[in-house]
Amino acid sequence: MPTKNSIKSYVEDGYYHIYNRGVEKRKIFQSQQDYAVFLSYLIEYLMPKNEKELYKRLADPAISYKEKANIIRALRMNNFAEEIILLTYCLMPNHFHFLLKQKHAGSIDTFMNSLATRYTMYFNKKYKRVGPLYQDVYKAVLVGSEEQFLHLSRYIHRNPLNVNALRNRTKEAVLMSQPSSYGEYLGLRNTAWIHPQEILSYFSKINPALSYPSFVEQQDDIERIEKVSIDLDDH
Repeated sequence: MPTKNSIKSYVEDGYYHIYNRGVEKRKIFQSQQDYAVFLSYLIEYLMPKNEKELYKRLADPAISYKEKANIIRALRMNNFAEEIILLTYCLMPNHFHFLLKQKHAGSIDTFMNSLATRYTMYFNKKYKRVGPLYQDVYKAVLVGSEEQFLHLSRYIHRNPLNVNALRNRTKEAVLMSQPSSYGEYLGLRNTAWIHPQEILSYFSKINPALSYPSFVEQQDDIERIEKVSIDLDDH
């Protein structure tokens, strides 16, 4: 029997909660390098590919063989800048979450399969292992309401934030300890492949009590967040 949310319903311009975890709940990120490699793949997939500039560099007779090979690899690589809009993400030691929008039905499937295959190859080679890295195929939940849309972003950002840790550490220090898009939402970073504007448009920029950070970090209604976000047995 298929696991919950493994059977997907793809629609054009749909918003989705995408998530997956390691096989047997094992770590899929064992070092800061692993996080950095996974993020580098996201950058390559989600940043627009400047083919004109790549072909110009390729025609330069002065470039090295290694640089030429890298350019050819970049030209051949899938790119989803026109297909996938990533709103929020977090990477945890044994799982990850995305909230994203796909422009055409099926874009997510190609994107996620490319990302999973590429990262699994890297991980297996580095740690001298074979076999699947993930517990199952990625899960995809179509966002069905405005409430779910907003609380999903909150749920995802609370995963690495660990609000209790803020009692003894600065918010910046907590954010540095686990990769997520929350820094973009706080204005600490401006990242071209993260798109916070749509979610931030629901919140005040001048009233702290009605701001996005206040929404994310408030301690109440945690059961409500979980109800509209994800089945905890899956994560």
